[in-house]
Amino acid sequence: MDECRHTKDIKKVTPSALGCEECLKSGSWWVHLRLCRTCGHVGCCDDSPNRHATKHFHATQHPVIEGYDPPEGWGWCFVDEVFIDLEGDTTPQSGPIPKFV
Repeated sequence: MDECRHTKDIKKVTPSALGCEECLKSGSWWVHLRLCRTCGHVGCCDDSPNRHATKHFHATQHPVIEGYDPPEGWGWCFVDEVFIDLEGDTTPQSGPIPKFV
């Protein structure tokens, strides 16, 4: 299977924070940010120590994230395990706080 069955569920969202929500609260750091295209949760990628974007998916089942620092033009569907071309539909970035090592 090479296509995402969840593209119809992708929404325009408002980012929940200027960096990874949970890392900002705990004082941790991240490598890259991911934006949930269902609710706007900003979490850190799987190369980050806490993997908050993936944890958000497991907690909520929101399927699609966007590469978000800066907007990278792609999404990832956790359910179908495929990349999605988001060129022209990226979320404007208001400037996440750099918080990486």
